[in-house]
Amino acid sequence: MRQIQEHCRAVEPLITGFTAVYHHFDLDAQTPGNGYRTLVKVVHSCIIHILQKARYIASNCTGAFFRMDHNMAEMDAYCSALCQLRALLYLAQVLLNDNAHGQLYSQEEGGLSERFVREYTSILYCFTGFSPSLRPFLQTVVISMVSFGENYKKQQTGLGIAALSFFTSGKYVVDPELRGTEFERITQNLDMQFWKTFWNLTETELLSSLTRIASTVVQVNVILTIPAVSLSLPLASDPSFSVSMNPPVAHWGPGPVKVRLISHTLRQGQDSAELLALSRPEGPQLSLPGGFSRQTAPLSPCLLVHFHGGGFVAQTSKSHENYLKSWSKDLNVPILSVDYSLAPEAPFPRALEECFYAYCWALKNCHLLGSTAERVCLVGDSAGGNLCITVSMRAMSHGVRVPDGIVAAYPATLLTTDASPSRLLTLIDPLLPLSVLYKCIDAYAGMSCQSVQPAQQLDTLAALGQDTVKLLTNFAQGATNWFQTLLDPKAASSSSSTTSSNGPSTSKSHSVEKPQEVKEYPDNFEPLRSRCLVDIQTPCSPIMKNPFVSPLLAPDSLLKGLPPVHIVASALDALLDDSVMLAKKLRNMNQPVTLTVVEDLPHGFLSLFQLSKETQEASDICVKRIREVFQQEELPADQSTVVYT
Repeated sequence: MRQIQEHCRAVEPLITGFTAVYHHFDLDAQTPGNGYRTLVKVVHSCIIHILQKARYIASNCTGAFFRMDHNMAEMDAYCSALCQLRALLYLAQVLLNDNAHGQLYSQEEGGLSERFVREYTSILYCFTGFSPSLRPFLQTVVISMVSFGENYKKQQTGLGIAALSFFTSGKYVVDPELRGTEFERITQNLDMQFWKTFWNLTETELLSSLTRIASTVVQVNVILTIPAVSLSLPLASDPSFSVSMNPPVAHWGPGPVKVRLISHTLRQGQDSAELLALSRPEGPQLSLPGGFSRQTAPLSPCLLVHFHGGGFVAQTSKSHENYLKSWSKDLNVPILSVDYSLAPEAPFPRALEECFYAYCWALKNCHLLGSTAERVCLVGDSAGGNLCITVSMRAMSHGVRVPDGIVAAYPATLLTTDASPSRLLTLIDPLLPLSVLYKCIDAYAGMSCQSVQPAQQLDTLAALGQDTVKLLTNFAQGATNWFQTLLDPKAASSSSSTTSSNGPSTSKSHSVEKPQEVKEYPDNFEPLRSRCLVDIQTPCSPIMKNPFVSPLLAPDSLLKGLPPVHIVASALDALLDDSVMLAKKLRNMNQPVTLTVVEDLPHGFLSLFQLSKETQEASDICVKRIREVFQQEELPADQSTVVYT
């Protein structure tokens, strides 16, 4: 308790200082949202939890069933979290003092960002602040991640690793300290291929079949392969003239683009021979009794084009189809989701070229998709939000029609290593740690490896057969570890610590020598640190400042032509400041823009929309913004608003 009191006394003046000035970094007086506000809120949340736990201990410590060891361990965990949050406040204070007025990102070359990375490589993780309804799920994600990481490279495909990880996850459930140590090792040391494999677990047939059970039933869910041929589109300024759009060619030459068509209702054109020649059905198909014919609905005036998230390196539309199916029903419009090529095999600009080509193809062939495309909306989350903006910029620069609106959820608009207060949240975000963020930037910028044309994937039965053989090989080992965990958790934990020679020590240490020239903290304070400093390679390439990579850095001439932009961000997202600064820039240019900041949700909340009331409400906000694009002719610039929910 003495340490907790010391931390509380130290953070009080820091909180007071931030509270006095953080409104200067908001979009306007009606828009309370930026990284400084979030840090203050997270610290308040941690202190409230400590007070609640202290009251509980004081009221129940004399009870016969009171578990003293468990409750004191929980208080120690809160104390550690408060210590790390105190460190984040000191780092944020450096940003506040060194950045220009109203600027959330450091414009200094190197300097602050490099010092921030040096701190990150040694400081220990803490998790706090997320919605109570999501905490069990996020804890499950962390346990799954560390179990998957322990067995990584023991199998060649994701399903086999996941199956073996089930048997080794018990020790991480009963030992939070071991779980945190292994999580630290994974996030700071494992390569990009691990993250691609882990994030793509949701695309395995087993998991996708389970999620499909609870998803909305749609009549159309097909994969289309768009051939690599030139397209002719009318010029936006003068439709009597046309412009030729070439297929994507970056890195390995012309190639087809895969897209997914989702429609709750079967519409005209969606069952045409021309479309069926491009399609590959997926999921349960519509079946009608003999003697009945399919009834097709008329063409919809609206078309939704979707670019999925995944850090430019992972996932496809399959990981996002659950909420897309729900949107198709709620909006009653067809949705075309683009499965663009992924980095590092396909770095910039391959994904942008494929998304732009798919957008142009959709405009030209909208009648096949069940739409007249009178109103077109681009929607994307995270990396997909970035692509929505850059595809619109590319459409304008090529002289073709721009979409009628953009809805971007937690978009990545600045793919540089610049430090910001919200990016300090990578220390408490289990879904987007800084090292992983940097790996994604490095891969998309093309600095991690040479581009390679994707090889043809194994079919599902072949992959399942390989998984089965490898799973049976290690089944006995996994079962033994699992039962050992149940019988003797401490022995299992110590055994794992001994055999994992590459992982850092499970004990926390304050004795790591801090790099010289870094003076963010007062002399009497040091955050909790790992025993081993990890070398994070900071991405550095001129490509990162390309406006089609980092649209926040785009010149006014490119941003001026954007349609109304609707941004939905999360207060606990490390990319929150990306959204705030883009909204500020568009507002200053008198461009129509809205920003909605939802509380207590992590990055990637759209993929979690079925798990809690909060994520469902956030998804509904996206649907509301899409409706505005489809139903409103224009959003006046002076009426652009930001809502904090």
